[in-house]
Amino acid sequence: MDEHGRPPARPRVAVVFGGRSSEHAISCATAAGVLGALDRDAWDVVPVGVTREGRWVLAADDPGRWRIAAGGALPEVTAGDGPQVLVPTAADERDLVVLEPDRVPRALGAVDVVLPLLHGPYGEDGTLQGLLEMGSVRYAGSGVLASALSMDKHVARTVLAGAGLPVGPWTALLPGQWEHDPEDCRRRVGELGWPVFVKPARAGSSIGISRVTGPHGLDAAVELALRHDPKVVVEAGVPGVREVECGVLQDVGPDGRRAVSTSLPGEVVVGGEHEFYDFEAKYLDEASVQLLCPAPLDEETTARVRQIAVRAFEAVGAEGLARVDLFLTGDGQLLVNEINTMPGFTQLSMFPRMWAATGVGYPELVDRLLRHALARPTGLR
Repeated sequence: MDEHGRPPARPRVAVVFGGRSSEHAISCATAAGVLGALDRDAWDVVPVGVTREGRWVLAADDPGRWRIAAGGALPEVTAGDGPQVLVPTAADERDLVVLEPDRVPRALGAVDVVLPLLHGPYGEDGTLQGLLEMGSVRYAGSGVLASALSMDKHVARTVLAGAGLPVGPWTALLPGQWEHDPEDCRRRVGELGWPVFVKPARAGSSIGISRVTGPHGLDAAVELALRHDPKVVVEAGVPGVREVECGVLQDVGPDGRRAVSTSLPGEVVVGGEHEFYDFEAKYLDEASVQLLCPAPLDEETTARVRQIAVRAFEAVGAEGLARVDLFLTGDGQLLVNEINTMPGFTQLSMFPRMWAATGVGYPELVDRLLRHALARPTGLR
């Protein structure tokens, strides 16, 4: 209570989810977990959904509405979910404004911090972060640059390799190269050896990814990836690798210093009919996947995973949180595959599970992200 016997004001958090990318439904599922975990005695929660067309709406504060339903039905934010919301774009404004048909626009109130749960382009890639920076609105997670370069597998690998981190063999098919010189593209891919993994450069959740075992399957795989992104990354398949992941959290101490901590690593073991950790295995066929938390690694390998995760986090200038994905080869070598600045965040996702194994429960994890965001300034830092 304050000096007048009133309860202290709760910081207002706008939970933003959905979005224009192909990961729209996964973002909704992430929001379902977060909305269910937020301590309503500590936070004043405003759910804001973004439709596939980019319209921001005042969404239902109902975790069940945004979960992936039994049978695999995917959630979606639509314009009918609520009135349109306008976000502040001036540094001296904080109010969300609600627009309703035949009514005067009304201020919903000031927002103290945004939790941006959008995955993929138009959200996780620095675009939303740039919008919030324009309005000097605090938000959780990485800033514009780290979000943008981490989203782009081509640029991220270039930066990680430049920082001396180990990455596997790969090549990028830049926009227009496949259309103008497919033979050169086929030659460069062939030099990697087979199998290869063909991926959209700026997508996630394994959407648009193909495993190709020889030249006969390459064209179809590239065409599939190009449906999601004009830039394609092709990675050499490394035989016998184990998929290992590590969570990173950044906190701000009372003295203003930033401290980075890591979770115990986890391991993804894919079975059934899946050749790799594809979209169906991640979200629709959980019985075929084992998420081992902590990963069955020896102490020395565990320590190396955590050290490399911190190095990758710092190399891209990440903030708040990240999940670093690595490959462990048969001879004990660790290769950085990618860094996710807004990893899957449902209670069953690897990131929260790794932290739970490390002693940080889901509600505490969400709270720490928001506390870090409130303690961090906007703008250059």
